[in-house]
Amino acid sequence: MTNQLFDLKGQVAIVTGGNAGIGFAMARGLAEAGAAVTIADRNADNSAAAKESLEGDGHQVLACVADVTDPASVAQMVAATRERFGRIDILINNAGISISAPLEEMALADWQTVIDVNMTAPFICAQAVYPAMKAARRGKIINIASVLAQLGSGGAANYATSKGGILQFTRSLATAWAADNIQSNAILPGWIDTDLTSRAKERIPELHDRIVSRVPAARWGRPDDLVGAAVFLASSASDFVNGAALTVDGGFSIQG
Repeated sequence: MTNQLFDLKGQVAIVTGGNAGIGFAMARGLAEAGAAVTIADRNADNSAAAKESLEGDGHQVLACVADVTDPASVAQMVAATRERFGRIDILINNAGISISAPLEEMALADWQTVIDVNMTAPFICAQAVYPAMKAARRGKIINIASVLAQLGSGGAANYATSKGGILQFTRSLATAWAADNIQSNAILPGWIDTDLTSRAKERIPELHDRIVSRVPAARWGRPDDLVGAAVFLASSASDFVNGAALTVDGGFSIQG
Protein backbone atom coordinates (compact mmCIF):
# COMPACT_ATOMS: atom_id res chain seq x y z
CA MET A 1 0.00 0.00 0.00
CA THR A 2 2.75 2.46 0.93
CA ASN A 3 4.65 1.81 -2.31
CA GLN A 4 1.48 2.37 -4.33
CA LEU A 5 0.96 5.79 -2.75
CA PHE A 6 4.22 7.04 -4.25
CA ASP A 7 4.05 5.12 -7.53
CA LEU A 8 4.02 7.45 -10.57
CA LYS A 9 3.91 4.74 -13.26
CA GLY A 10 1.80 5.81 -16.21
CA GLN A 11 1.92 9.49 -15.26
CA VAL A 12 3.51 12.35 -17.17
CA ALA A 13 5.35 15.30 -15.67
CA ILE A 14 6.68 18.59 -17.01
CA VAL A 15 9.61 20.08 -15.10
CA THR A 16 10.59 23.59 -16.16
CA GLY A 17 14.25 24.38 -15.66
CA GLY A 18 14.66 20.62 -15.42
CA ASN A 19 18.08 20.20 -17.00
CA ALA A 20 20.27 21.14 -14.02
CA GLY A 21 20.37 21.70 -10.28
CA ILE A 22 17.26 20.95 -8.26
CA GLY A 23 15.17 20.78 -11.43
CA PHE A 24 17.19 17.90 -12.80
CA ALA A 25 17.22 16.16 -9.41
CA MET A 26 13.42 16.37 -9.21
CA ALA A 27 13.02 15.25 -12.82
CA ARG A 28 15.19 12.23 -12.08
CA GLY A 29 13.25 11.52 -8.89
CA LEU A 30 9.90 11.56 -10.71
CA ALA A 31 11.32 9.34 -13.46
CA GLU A 32 12.65 6.85 -10.91
CA ALA A 33 9.17 6.78 -9.37
CA GLY A 34 7.83 5.75 -12.79
CA ALA A 35 6.78 8.97 -14.51
CA ALA A 36 7.57 9.99 -18.06
CA VAL A 37 9.17 13.43 -17.92
CA THR A 38 9.39 16.47 -20.15
CA ILE A 39 12.43 18.61 -19.36
CA ALA A 40 11.74 22.17 -20.48
CA ASP A 41 14.43 24.82 -20.64
CA ARG A 42 15.86 27.46 -22.96
CA ASN A 43 19.28 25.76 -23.09
CA ALA A 44 18.97 23.03 -25.71
CA ASP A 45 22.42 21.55 -25.14
CA ASN A 46 21.95 21.13 -21.39
CA SER A 47 18.51 19.64 -21.91
CA ALA A 48 19.85 17.17 -24.46
CA ALA A 49 22.54 16.09 -21.99
CA ALA A 50 19.97 15.69 -19.21
CA LYS A 51 17.73 13.67 -21.52
CA GLU A 52 20.61 11.40 -22.50
CA SER A 53 21.47 10.81 -18.84
CA LEU A 54 17.92 9.86 -17.89
CA GLU A 55 17.33 7.74 -20.97
CA GLY A 56 20.56 5.93 -20.20
CA ASP A 57 18.88 4.76 -17.01
CA GLY A 58 15.85 3.54 -18.95
CA HIS A 59 13.49 6.46 -18.36
CA GLN A 60 11.05 8.05 -20.83
CA VAL A 61 12.12 11.64 -21.43
CA LEU A 62 11.29 14.48 -23.80
CA ALA A 63 13.64 17.48 -23.98
CA CYS A 64 11.76 20.60 -25.00
CA VAL A 65 13.28 24.01 -25.71
CA ALA A 66 10.89 26.49 -24.13
CA ASP A 67 10.79 30.08 -22.93
CA VAL A 68 8.42 29.89 -19.98
CA THR A 69 7.71 33.63 -20.15
CA ASP A 70 6.29 33.25 -23.67
CA PRO A 71 2.74 31.85 -23.85
CA ALA A 72 3.25 30.59 -27.41
CA SER A 73 6.42 28.73 -26.45
CA VAL A 74 4.70 27.22 -23.41
CA ALA A 75 1.76 26.14 -25.57
CA GLN A 76 4.21 24.34 -27.87
CA MET A 77 5.81 22.65 -24.83
CA VAL A 78 2.42 21.40 -23.66
CA ALA A 79 1.40 20.26 -27.14
CA ALA A 80 4.69 18.38 -27.62
CA THR A 81 4.26 16.65 -24.27
CA ARG A 82 0.71 15.56 -25.05
CA GLU A 83 1.72 14.40 -28.53
CA ARG A 84 4.59 12.31 -27.15
CA PHE A 85 3.02 10.94 -23.97
CA GLY A 86 -0.73 11.51 -24.41
CA ARG A 87 -1.40 13.31 -21.14
CA ILE A 88 -0.09 15.67 -18.45
CA ASP A 89 -0.48 14.82 -14.78
CA ILE A 90 2.22 16.84 -13.03
CA LEU A 91 3.70 20.29 -13.52
CA ILE A 92 6.72 21.47 -11.56
CA ASN A 93 7.27 25.19 -12.00
CA ASN A 94 10.95 25.23 -11.19
CA ALA A 95 12.52 27.59 -13.75
CA GLY A 96 13.89 30.60 -11.92
CA ILE A 97 16.40 33.41 -12.01
CA SER A 98 18.10 35.69 -9.52
CA ILE A 99 19.58 39.12 -10.26
CA SER A 100 20.89 40.67 -7.07
CA ALA A 101 21.47 44.34 -6.28
CA PRO A 102 20.83 46.67 -3.34
CA LEU A 103 17.17 47.68 -3.53
CA GLU A 104 17.97 51.37 -3.97
CA GLU A 105 20.23 50.57 -6.93
CA MET A 106 18.16 47.89 -8.63
CA ALA A 107 17.34 48.55 -12.27
CA LEU A 108 13.71 48.33 -13.23
CA ALA A 109 14.61 45.87 -16.00
CA ASP A 110 16.24 43.54 -13.46
CA TRP A 111 13.20 43.77 -11.21
CA GLN A 112 10.88 42.98 -14.10
CA THR A 113 12.95 40.11 -15.51
CA VAL A 114 12.94 38.26 -12.19
CA ILE A 115 9.21 38.83 -11.69
CA ASP A 116 8.51 37.62 -15.24
CA VAL A 117 10.49 34.38 -14.88
CA ASN A 118 9.78 33.53 -11.25
CA MET A 119 6.17 34.63 -10.84
CA THR A 120 4.47 35.24 -14.19
CA ALA A 121 5.85 32.17 -15.95
CA PRO A 122 4.28 29.72 -13.44
CA PHE A 123 0.93 31.41 -14.13
CA ILE A 124 1.43 30.92 -17.88
CA CYS A 125 2.45 27.28 -17.44
CA ALA A 126 -0.40 26.49 -15.06
CA GLN A 127 -2.97 27.91 -17.45
CA ALA A 128 -1.44 25.91 -20.28
CA VAL A 129 -1.66 22.53 -18.54
CA TYR A 130 -5.07 23.13 -16.99
CA PRO A 131 -7.18 21.79 -19.92
CA ALA A 132 -5.35 18.43 -19.87
CA MET A 133 -5.63 18.11 -16.10
CA LYS A 134 -9.27 19.17 -16.06
CA ALA A 135 -10.13 16.63 -18.75
CA ALA A 136 -8.40 13.88 -16.75
CA ARG A 137 -10.07 15.05 -13.52
CA ARG A 138 -6.72 15.01 -11.70
CA GLY A 139 -3.47 16.94 -11.55
CA LYS A 140 -0.58 18.05 -9.40
CA ILE A 141 1.04 21.47 -9.65
CA ILE A 142 4.20 22.07 -7.64
CA ASN A 143 5.62 25.58 -7.50
CA ILE A 144 9.21 26.00 -6.37
CA ALA A 145 9.36 29.00 -4.06
CA SER A 146 12.13 29.70 -1.53
CA VAL A 147 12.62 30.30 2.18
CA LEU A 148 13.12 33.92 1.09
CA ALA A 149 9.39 33.97 0.33
CA GLN A 150 8.96 34.40 4.08
CA LEU A 151 12.12 36.37 4.87
CA GLY A 152 13.26 39.82 3.83
CA SER A 153 16.18 40.32 1.46
CA GLY A 154 17.56 43.79 0.90
CA GLY A 155 20.03 42.51 -1.68
CA ALA A 156 17.57 40.36 -3.65
CA ALA A 157 14.24 42.09 -3.17
CA ASN A 158 13.03 41.13 -6.64
CA TYR A 159 13.75 37.45 -5.97
CA ALA A 160 12.18 37.42 -2.50
CA THR A 161 9.12 39.29 -3.77
CA SER A 162 8.67 36.89 -6.67
CA LYS A 163 8.86 33.88 -4.37
CA GLY A 164 6.44 35.44 -1.89
CA GLY A 165 4.06 35.97 -4.79
CA ILE A 166 4.42 32.32 -5.77
CA LEU A 167 3.15 31.30 -2.33
CA GLN A 168 0.00 33.34 -2.79
CA PHE A 169 -0.38 32.10 -6.36
CA THR A 170 -0.12 28.52 -5.06
CA ARG A 171 -2.93 29.16 -2.57
CA SER A 172 -5.04 30.77 -5.28
CA LEU A 173 -4.49 27.80 -7.61
CA ALA A 174 -5.41 25.43 -4.81
CA THR A 175 -8.67 27.28 -4.25
CA ALA A 176 -9.55 27.76 -7.90
CA TRP A 177 -8.98 24.23 -9.19
CA ALA A 178 -9.71 21.97 -6.24
CA ALA A 179 -13.10 21.15 -7.76
CA ASP A 180 -11.24 19.67 -10.75
CA ASN A 181 -9.22 17.44 -8.39
CA ILE A 182 -6.05 19.42 -9.04
CA GLN A 183 -3.81 19.91 -6.01
CA SER A 184 -1.40 22.84 -5.99
CA ASN A 185 1.43 23.10 -3.46
CA ALA A 186 4.76 24.84 -3.04
CA ILE A 187 8.22 23.69 -2.01
CA LEU A 188 10.43 26.22 -0.23
CA PRO A 189 14.08 25.23 -0.64
CA GLY A 190 16.67 26.74 1.61
CA TRP A 191 20.27 27.29 0.56
CA ILE A 192 20.97 24.51 -1.92
CA ASP A 193 24.41 24.00 -3.48
CA THR A 194 23.79 24.64 -7.19
CA ASP A 195 25.36 26.68 -9.97
CA LEU A 196 23.05 29.55 -9.04
CA THR A 197 24.19 29.66 -5.41
CA SER A 198 27.80 29.03 -6.41
CA ARG A 199 27.77 32.40 -8.12
CA ALA A 200 26.40 33.93 -4.92
CA LYS A 201 29.23 32.34 -2.93
CA GLU A 202 31.77 33.81 -5.34
CA ARG A 203 30.21 37.24 -4.94
CA ILE A 204 29.89 37.01 -1.14
CA PRO A 205 32.93 35.13 0.26
CA GLU A 206 31.49 34.90 3.77
CA LEU A 207 28.18 33.41 2.57
CA HIS A 208 29.23 29.77 2.96
CA ASP A 209 30.15 30.11 6.63
CA ARG A 210 27.08 32.22 7.37
CA ILE A 211 24.76 29.56 5.99
CA VAL A 212 26.49 26.61 7.66
CA SER A 213 26.49 28.39 11.02
CA ARG A 214 22.73 29.01 10.84
CA VAL A 215 21.57 25.62 9.54
CA PRO A 216 21.10 23.09 12.38
CA ALA A 217 22.16 20.34 9.97
CA ALA A 218 25.43 22.32 9.60
CA ARG A 219 25.59 21.96 5.81
CA TRP A 220 24.23 23.36 2.59
CA GLY A 221 21.41 21.46 0.97
CA ARG A 222 21.97 19.24 -2.04
CA PRO A 223 19.64 19.02 -5.07
CA ASP A 224 18.72 15.45 -4.10
CA ASP A 225 17.33 16.78 -0.82
CA LEU A 226 14.34 18.09 -2.81
CA VAL A 227 13.45 14.77 -4.43
CA GLY A 228 11.37 13.30 -1.62
CA ALA A 229 9.23 16.41 -1.32
CA ALA A 230 8.67 16.52 -5.08
CA VAL A 231 7.67 12.86 -5.35
CA PHE A 232 5.36 13.18 -2.35
CA LEU A 233 3.55 16.22 -3.76
CA ALA A 234 3.36 14.63 -7.22
CA SER A 235 1.91 11.36 -5.94
CA SER A 236 -1.44 10.16 -4.61
CA ALA A 237 0.09 10.28 -1.14
CA SER A 238 -0.67 14.02 -1.19
CA ASP A 239 -4.21 13.90 -2.57
CA PHE A 240 -5.58 15.79 0.48
CA VAL A 241 -2.66 18.24 0.62
CA ASN A 242 -3.63 21.46 -1.15
CA GLY A 243 -2.27 24.97 -0.88
CA ALA A 244 0.56 23.88 1.40
CA ALA A 245 4.11 25.23 1.61
CA LEU A 246 6.67 22.52 2.37
CA THR A 247 9.98 23.94 3.60
CA VAL A 248 13.13 21.97 2.79
CA ASP A 249 15.97 23.98 4.31
CA GLY A 250 17.68 21.86 6.98
CA GLY A 251 16.14 24.12 9.62
CA PHE A 252 17.57 27.41 8.31
CA SER A 253 14.29 29.31 8.63
CA ILE A 254 13.53 28.23 12.20
CA GLN A 255 16.58 29.98 13.59
CA GLY A 256 16.18 33.41 15.15
